[in-house]
Amino acid sequence: MKKTVTLALLFAMVMAMLFCSQKDQVYEADLIIYGGTSAGVIAAAQAAKMERSVIIVGPDKHLGGLTSGGLGFTDVGRTGAIGGLARDFYKRVYQHYNQPGAWKWQKREEFGNVGQGAKAFNDEEEVGWLFEPHVAEAIYDGYVEEFNIPVYRDEWLDRDQGVQVKDGRITTITMLSGKTFKGKIFMDATYEGDLMAAAGVSYHVGREANNVYDETWNGVQKGVFHHGHHFWMDISPYNDPDDPSSGVLPRISTEPPGEQGEGDHRVQAYCYRMCLSNHPDNRIPFPRPEGYDPDQYELLVRVLDSGWDATFNKFDLIPNRKTDTNNHGPFSTDNIGMSYDYPEASYEHRAEILKEHETYQKGLMYFYANDSRVPEDIQKRMNTWGLAADEFTDNGNWPHQIYVREARRMIGDYVMTEHDVLGTRPVPESVGMGSYTLDSHNVQRYVTEQGTVQNEGDIGVKVPKPYQIAYGSLVPKKEECTNLFVPVCVSSSHIAFGSIRMEPVFMVLGQSAATAAVLAMEKSIAVQDVNYDELKERLLADKQRIF
Repeated sequence: MKKTVTLALLFAMVMAMLFCSQKDQVYEADLIIYGGTSAGVIAAAQAAKMERSVIIVGPDKHLGGLTSGGLGFTDVGRTGAIGGLARDFYKRVYQHYNQPGAWKWQKREEFGNVGQGAKAFNDEEEVGWLFEPHVAEAIYDGYVEEFNIPVYRDEWLDRDQGVQVKDGRITTITMLSGKTFKGKIFMDATYEGDLMAAAGVSYHVGREANNVYDETWNGVQKGVFHHGHHFWMDISPYNDPDDPSSGVLPRISTEPPGEQGEGDHRVQAYCYRMCLSNHPDNRIPFPRPEGYDPDQYELLVRVLDSGWDATFNKFDLIPNRKTDTNNHGPFSTDNIGMSYDYPEASYEHRAEILKEHETYQKGLMYFYANDSRVPEDIQKRMNTWGLAADEFTDNGNWPHQIYVREARRMIGDYVMTEHDVLGTRPVPESVGMGSYTLDSHNVQRYVTEQGTVQNEGDIGVKVPKPYQIAYGSLVPKKEECTNLFVPVCVSSSHIAFGSIRMEPVFMVLGQSAATAAVLAMEKSIAVQDVNYDELKERLLADKQRIF
């Protein structure tokens, strides 16, 4: 018995030592990328192509961010602006759907060829712009396998003490698990900008006032309704429609909305891009979420009672009888006003915010499908849809990534504004292109002076032509950090970010940032000192589209 105990104790000590040695181990590479988003994976592939060692580490369990998290109806803008590895990604989408086995739930000819401002599948250019979430994830996993890129998943940056900076350079980053990563160059590819913030780099959260950058479409935009996601009908915000003293319905703010063009702390609404199916063998009825409260949707009842009938207008079709379902109308999947704290919140508080969004959105679909106050024709049609059974199978068929439409935005070497996006000033040192509308979802829902409910912040200003994105928007000010790239939380105003924030653009900027990182390593210089002519030459050689 004594011998057995001794052996067991010895085994436990050995295992504890092994765990500690793994926990405290330093993982080293030329480029350390924090965040497994679309930008992070493409950046890693580019660094590997340039024969540099690279590691992806981050909180993600699945690679690809929102591209593999439900946004399969690509916000493409103008397809000609997308080049390099981003275009290679969409070529791989095309190749996948050219295989007969890819069409499990419908025939290829049944799907048609309508995309987001482009053909869904362009046979001339061999690119596909629409895809299922699991297909996108498989492509990103394929890049990692092809280039033999180490990936450390479910690893959360120690935001308080985990970023070591010496003489203006990040030396190591440490996760809450104890794992430490050492590199020559670092990249923050997260939607939140946690590494950037922890490194002491300047950033902004919320909307700047119009007078900060001499803009028109930033700041509070009362009475501006570009997409129709507002209350075009007069609806009372009060519990008792005729009694203001009865209090307001859920999800309506009682705070003043602010003055026109004024800056604020608010960020545009988040939602999950649900992947739904109407195939009987692949459809899971909308579940009743824990904490479901039908009273949360009383405002929707009043909208439906007013005659609004556009519920299904953003059930955008992707292959195999599925959707990329987005917000549409005055009361929809966007959880307006509930994301303000998210950018700066602790991990614990972010988890609470995400749970609130999930409960709200699941509850919304359950309400549509089951509540007797929903018009019969809408409810009947809603019940032909449900969660796609073959997507997000380890997460209850629910997307693993919320749409963080904006969080922190770096204030870097160059700040992109609406002037750059609308082409009213030249952009220096282009490293990529954007082309999408200046786009902001609603930011707040408030009570008007007339005593009705209204949404605010929904902006959609057409971009006249593809525009260039400055290299300086990817790097911090030199006095703050000299070895960091930020291709997602780029240096831009709120409204300029509304166009830049599209997934194809993030991939473009990830590749360009990785290219510049390698050039900086080769000469042991600050990222701000990379020779643009040399960078441009390499980007063009790699078929990046920068002009």
